[in-house]
Amino acid sequence: MNIKEAKQEIINTIKAYRKKDEMGNYLIPVQKQRPILLIGPPGIGKTAIMEQVAEELSVNLVSYTITHHTRQSAIGLPFISKKEYGGKETSVTEYTMSEIIASVYDRINQTGVKEGILFLDEINCVSETLVPTMLQFLQYKTFGAHQVPEGFIIVTAGNPPQYNKAVRDFDIVTLDRVKRIDIEEDLEAFKEYADVNGVHGSILAYLDIHKDNFYSIKNDIQGKRFVTARGWEDLSQLIRAYEKLGIEVDEKVTIQYLQEPEIARDFAMYYALYHKYEDLYNIGEILKGSIPAERDKLRKAPFDEKLSIINLLIDRLNQEFSSYDRELNVQKQVQKEILAIVKGNAPQSGDGKAAGIRENSSDSIGNNSSVAEENKDAVSCVYERLSKRVSELMEEYDHKAGEHLMNKSSEIVLKKTISALEELEAQINGIQDEDAKKQIKVWFQGREKDRRGNAHTTGKHLSNCFTFLQKIYGEEQEMVLFLTRLDAGHYSLNFIQNEGSEEYYKYNQLLLLRDRRREIVEQILEV
Repeated sequence: MNIKEAKQEIINTIKAYRKKDEMGNYLIPVQKQRPILLIGPPGIGKTAIMEQVAEELSVNLVSYTITHHTRQSAIGLPFISKKEYGGKETSVTEYTMSEIIASVYDRINQTGVKEGILFLDEINCVSETLVPTMLQFLQYKTFGAHQVPEGFIIVTAGNPPQYNKAVRDFDIVTLDRVKRIDIEEDLEAFKEYADVNGVHGSILAYLDIHKDNFYSIKNDIQGKRFVTARGWEDLSQLIRAYEKLGIEVDEKVTIQYLQEPEIARDFAMYYALYHKYEDLYNIGEILKGSIPAERDKLRKAPFDEKLSIINLLIDRLNQEFSSYDRELNVQKQVQKEILAIVKGNAPQSGDGKAAGIRENSSDSIGNNSSVAEENKDAVSCVYERLSKRVSELMEEYDHKAGEHLMNKSSEIVLKKTISALEELEAQINGIQDEDAKKQIKVWFQGREKDRRGNAHTTGKHLSNCFTFLQKIYGEEQEMVLFLTRLDAGHYSLNFIQNEGSEEYYKYNQLLLLRDRRREIVEQILEV
């Protein structure tokens, strides 16, 4: 299966392991909860999906690369203790707690969350002295005399032997006690992940044209040469940073991440062309509604050039779509917080999902005097409730941020919500309750007006892209590709569903049904 399917299978397994019956016992007894063993080539995202799983399930993640450990750190250090047997005191050897097991308990104490994942990478590459310990761990969930705490699920990962000479085969006894999931590299699964995580448009455009260069591992007389999904993602992050700094991205840079010289050179050349097209056709002006003078040149351009232009437009739009999504989620959370604060009934920490922004929501903010009057004994005034809530949210952020108890997007939303409420706190400091409520209403309406203005601008940019494509290419394959990119995007579909787009629906109806369109796109890309 691909990495996306593997992630879902892990989530399903953990949910099944955590499910309890009416007596409070696990449906699958702990001793029957097989450790999960992920087997797949390096760099396809095995470690990354464990972080995503922990974030989605809001559980702890304790992660180790087991090859970095010795037998002593895995099972603990020996020490001599005294025990009495048959009336006679005897010296016996015992072991301190395993560093790994201790780390699990430390994380539980740190977060207050008793459930989690213990993830051990490179499980089939351990040293010879550690092999018996690993076999015992997989079979009995213990390191030495200490067991993995109940509520923690064991997930391990390893590489097939063709990718790593240090791989050791597990015997049938061990394999019959694990839940094995074999994973293969998959470009389409990567592209879905790339869309949500903002992988650079030049990379996605390049991989559309050169699918075979997505993943490659060679080991011959020329040495080890490889390109992995991890390499593409890390290169994308560097490109984003270099572009902001004005630093050139060339072959000397790309080969540091794409350790296959031919692919590194090819992508570096494509990246230069990609930005040449961006400047030549002034992508920013197209978004604003301008149509380039080079219409004939655009129509007669090679297909890869047209594909690059489409991806340049999509990349720019996706940055605005993701910003829209973040602003909307922050505004929802801010609305929820201040409604509760005005009512004197602040929401519980950790309640991350807010209801949608309601009609006339700003009118409800500041018009809850009767409710506030009923709650005045609980907290003396709006400002004090707001100040208290800001402190609670800051504590929640410090508690969860970076601990895989929430995903990166949720962290950003929480941080921006705190920042917004701190701004409001400064504005109503020293103001009486009734005036504070009026100020809150004005403040929220101002935020919403700015957000709606940004959404309108993004919608106009999307509309201008459709106009550009229609005037240059008509309703041909270029429009098909553009619509397909929008259909495949998490943030683009979210924007269209919330804000609508007349052009999107119009051209969707004019063109072919989705399934048929996908076939055409595949045929186009094959050519």
